[in-house]
Amino acid sequence: MKFLQKNRLNNRGKTFGIMMAVMITAVVMFVFTPYSTTAAGTHAPAVQMIPQSFTQLAKNCGPAVVNISTVKTLTSGGNRVFEHFFGGPQNSPHGQMDPFGRFFEDFFKNHPQREFKQSSLGSGFILDKEGFIVTNNHVIDGADEIQVKLKDGKEYPAEIIGKDSSTDLALIKIKADKDLPVLNLGNSDDLEIGQWVLAIGSPFGLEQTVTAGIISAKGRVIGAGPYDDFIQTDASINPGNSGGPLINMYGEVVGINTAIIAGGEGIGFAIPVNIAKEVFAQLKNNGSVTRGWLGVAIQDLDKDLQEYYGVDKGVLVSEVFKGDPADEAGIKANDIIAEINGKSVESSRDLTRLIAGLSVDSKAEIKVNREGKVKTFKVKIGQRDDEKLAAASGGGQQGHMESELGIEISNITPEIANQFNIDESGGVIVVNVQPDSNGAKAGIVQGDIIKEINHQPVKNVAEYNKAVDGVKKGDAVNLFIRRLNKGFMVVKITK
Repeated sequence: MKFLQKNRLNNRGKTFGIMMAVMITAVVMFVFTPYSTTAAGTHAPAVQMIPQSFTQLAKNCGPAVVNISTVKTLTSGGNRVFEHFFGGPQNSPHGQMDPFGRFFEDFFKNHPQREFKQSSLGSGFILDKEGFIVTNNHVIDGADEIQVKLKDGKEYPAEIIGKDSSTDLALIKIKADKDLPVLNLGNSDDLEIGQWVLAIGSPFGLEQTVTAGIISAKGRVIGAGPYDDFIQTDASINPGNSGGPLINMYGEVVGINTAIIAGGEGIGFAIPVNIAKEVFAQLKNNGSVTRGWLGVAIQDLDKDLQEYYGVDKGVLVSEVFKGDPADEAGIKANDIIAEINGKSVESSRDLTRLIAGLSVDSKAEIKVNREGKVKTFKVKIGQRDDEKLAAASGGGQQGHMESELGIEISNITPEIANQFNIDESGGVIVVNVQPDSNGAKAGIVQGDIIKEINHQPVKNVAEYNKAVDGVKKGDAVNLFIRRLNKGFMVVKITK
């Protein structure tokens, strides 16, 4: 009997043990299973959490990251000090300087100018064994001396090979007495939001600082230049990190750390390496960067413009510069550029980057949507001139009338053009908007230039009135307008 009771107890113990093992296994599977169940009941790969460590990655990449110190010579003079503290004659109430101010002006005017040295720090990484090093333009711009310090403590003077202020990139070179470690360039187009990255640099002069984070966003526009397309990361970036690499988990450079937001925490920006690759090649071979030029002013399509033109993507040509490549090829204002060499164009940033990446004098195939029809143009690409300004011919007939829409319009006479500081061909200009009118409620403002009404071109007041009269009471009047400093837009008014 005792034997049976003992046996039962053993069996119960075994059963309990088996049940506990099953439960523990279930818990472990629940916590560590490589699959998770979605709301729809299907299975998807679970989120991979923090890597065990970044130690090996830092060991592999650190030796190719350098500290860059520069010395610039600046000049200070008495006049500048005087103007800063006392202002000039133009600041006095009557345009005259008081005797006290005149005494200090005479004193500082004869004070000799002095030169002083200003030091700054930045980061960079070795691009190849020849000693070419990548950094930011703002790190070395205006420097009289550049010193590069490797991880092993050795220092070398560096020379500037080339720099590009438009992308804030620069290439410098050292002559080392040994083989140099290098970093490989990755593919920034493959980056995903939430992906782990590592930043290595010298924030505040603290060499070989390693910080980790994720890709917070892509395609950020921060007003740094015409080619804004930044990677945003929360890997800690501070002054001194500029020019250092942003590295993926394969040890490849995917970005060049460049900017931060003052007062922002966990918000840093890096130049995508795919944008930088072409710049590096040109700087290495030519010492400077040349970019393609189409010769158009462009703008993105908002929903109203998309509906107006009956398209869902593309970039609107707001102006074509006379004599430039687009004009020579036959592209016109109001064309919508949809493709360049087979690559889809969905934003003005896309177009600017695609054209800039084309070689000068190369041929590009550009597809546009013109009045609902697709046309293809062969364009010989010119060389970009960032100082080129739009030039449009003026014109217009006499005429001035208040519309039933509550807006007062006029032909663009020389006097009107001078008054509103415009140089426009075709269309009528809004010279006044009646308060509480349909035009005012729709958002029409003084200075708007009306180019079309319901897709019908308007060249003067007579054509404008004819177009408005042709719209029935209660129907929509679609005004295609050009607003100074903003570009084209569509304003809808119910008659």
